[in-house]
Amino acid sequence: MRDTRERFTDRVADYVRYRPGYPVAVRQLMERELGLGPASVVADLGSGTGILSRLLLGSGARVFGVEPNAAMRAAAEAELTGQPRFVSIDGTAEATTLAPASVDLATAGQAFHWFDVARTRLELERVLRPGGGVALVWNVRASTPFNDDYEELLLRFAPEYPEVRARDRVSETAVRTLLAPGEVRVARFPNRQRLDEQSLRGRLMSSSYAPKPGAPTHEAMSARLREIFAAHAAGGAVEMAYDAVVYWGRLG
Repeated sequence: MRDTRERFTDRVADYVRYRPGYPVAVRQLMERELGLGPASVVADLGSGTGILSRLLLGSGARVFGVEPNAAMRAAAEAELTGQPRFVSIDGTAEATTLAPASVDLATAGQAFHWFDVARTRLELERVLRPGGGVALVWNVRASTPFNDDYEELLLRFAPEYPEVRARDRVSETAVRTLLAPGEVRVARFPNRQRLDEQSLRGRLMSSSYAPKPGAPTHEAMSARLREIFAAHAAGGAVEMAYDAVVYWGRLG
């Protein structure tokens, strides 16, 4: 596996254009359960191109987007320019550079599975105020006929995908380790993307494990992707369905 900090450097344009956002229900849950609001200070860890940060800013909170990858951080800064309550930080979940006891809520969108859990726990103990909350969010593909064919494509043509999928599958255990002995609660909200053929290709190529042009399996993967699109498209598009899964609690 490549350095996790640099995995997406050459995927940023596709990531910005083709990755799904999160439903507003995710933010509403944080507002209701964790007190997210205009007075809040949030550390969005592994903030990437700012997808979750953008949602959080809708609450009126001040959001520190903590991202180690320079290309992704620059994309977030460009996307969120004009948002004075967004502050871009060159840091990691394990070493945010934020001041002690300066944060009310720590979040991560589609990133926690890359963190070192023990070191992130120590950093959260340092930067969170007493009673501070944690919310970790993923878009997880649901099982549908189209999604199942897409999953088969990844398993067949993307050699790194099984290891990334394995990381995802142990995430719930890791979340419970992070927040222990505090209670971890889970919520799921439906989410979806409607993708034409070009957008579907861009969505695939936004994934760090998708073979790029010139890789041995790229052409065969692209051909299979066209077949899957043709088999499932209606009205010129396919639907990629997700569950937006939120794990939340307070540091135990």
